[in-house]
Amino acid sequence: MTAISRGETPAPEGLRFVHLGFGDDAVEYTSAWQEQRRVHAARFADEVPDTCLLLEHPPVYTAGRRTSDDERPLDGTPVIDVDRGGKITWHGPGQLVGYPIQKLPRPVDVVAHVRRLEDALIRVCADFGVEGTRVEGRSGVWVLGDPVGERAALGGLNLDFDPRLADELFDPRLNGPEYAPSNAGQRREDRKLAAIGIRVAKGVTMHGFALNVNPDNTSFDKIVPCGIRDAGVASLSGELGREVTIAEALPVVEKHLRDVLEGAELLPRAV
Repeated sequence: MTAISRGETPAPEGLRFVHLGFGDDAVEYTSAWQEQRRVHAARFADEVPDTCLLLEHPPVYTAGRRTSDDERPLDGTPVIDVDRGGKITWHGPGQLVGYPIQKLPRPVDVVAHVRRLEDALIRVCADFGVEGTRVEGRSGVWVLGDPVGERAALGGLNLDFDPRLADELFDPRLNGPEYAPSNAGQRREDRKLAAIGIRVAKGVTMHGFALNVNPDNTSFDKIVPCGIRDAGVASLSGELGREVTIAEALPVVEKHLRDVLEGAELLPRAV
């Protein structure tokens, strides 16, 4: 396995990358959150350039501001409530997390920032031979499944009667592994490869993305990931059928983030 260096990736100008910790040096969520705040304040004051923190977290569930109680773990597993957008998700080993802290023109176009992150991560997927895409109304990067009518039946039932499509009270956490988010690839359903949740304060972004490289995706089965009950989760390794490491993904992610974020024409939101 290629070693992952810690510290800053030097660049003559533009976006700066800082490696906070990977593997045995994975960074506790609250510590990384505090570092985000510190860098955010420095970026607002123009003391540092646009900066992207890159890291892995030890296993942790985090809940964005829109998370509802019925999407949290049923067994009382601790969840950290955070100030980003979006809902509940999981972070842990095998997931490459990026926190781009970037100053944007005001009024900030939040949607455009999310689209840029999606664009960069779709390019990352393409470099690995995985077709990532957007799904209307759902942020992040997705691998599309088969049309509903072409999917195999679950539990001997025709998918025309799939309870997730008709029953608002259906809970995949209570209905066995055949409905688990981690098994979405086997069911040939839409599955999320990278999640995005951000916050903007004083015109500077915080939080960011989580790209599933080679995590244990069964950790998502305790929650309703991102509040979505009728789709699942994926990883680069799972889609490719081979092990992809964080060290392998890291330079590809940096390349495309730099290309997209530095090359974009940053415009204020139209009012």
